[in-house]
Amino acid sequence: MGQGEIFTLFVVTLGPFKLLAPFAAQTRNLEPAMLRSVAFRTFLLSLVVLGAGGYAGRELAALWTISHPALLIATGIIFFLVALNLVLEQYEPPQSPAHALPAGPMAAALQLTFPTVVTPYGVAGLIALLAATRDVFREGMIFGAVFAVMLLNLGAMLVARRVMQGAALLALRLLAAVLGVLQVALAVEIILRALHELGIA
Repeated sequence: MGQGEIFTLFVVTLGPFKLLAPFAAQTRNLEPAMLRSVAFRTFLLSLVVLGAGGYAGRELAALWTISHPALLIATGIIFFLVALNLVLEQYEPPQSPAHALPAGPMAAALQLTFPTVVTPYGVAGLIALLAATRDVFREGMIFGAVFAVMLLNLGAMLVARRVMQGAALLALRLLAAVLGVLQVALAVEIILRALHELGIA
């Protein structure tokens, strides 16, 4: 995968569009200063969690002798199930309001980091990419894309409450549906690549 494809992968799986609604709902009662504090802490914690999770997952995959095609298939299945849920959830009844955040900014950031910002399927994609390379330059490219997406997330967290209303809310819901369909296609593409590596397709 090239740099553009890697960035797109992380935008779809870790990017700002999926976190706007839950972040706005969970921080609806926070004062602006507290909101900024929580957003910056969540940003930093997300970077730490992704770095640690990516490298730990790669080393465990190597220790357990899990092949790269097997990792790709597992990642594709996770992507597919999550994306299918995103596409179909618009037909489900409205969910109950999000639980209130803890009072402290760090405790609130910890609750928001996983899985609101750092999604399990985003971590799975990162592990699959890292497991496919031991090249330092490519690793830097992968984490550069992660950092760029986390910066987008930080901006989204800071404006979430202003964006999640009116015409912008309708546009975001439409975009979420489009991204859900694209994520289903991405999941299928990942599985096809794994089958190609195995010589099956």
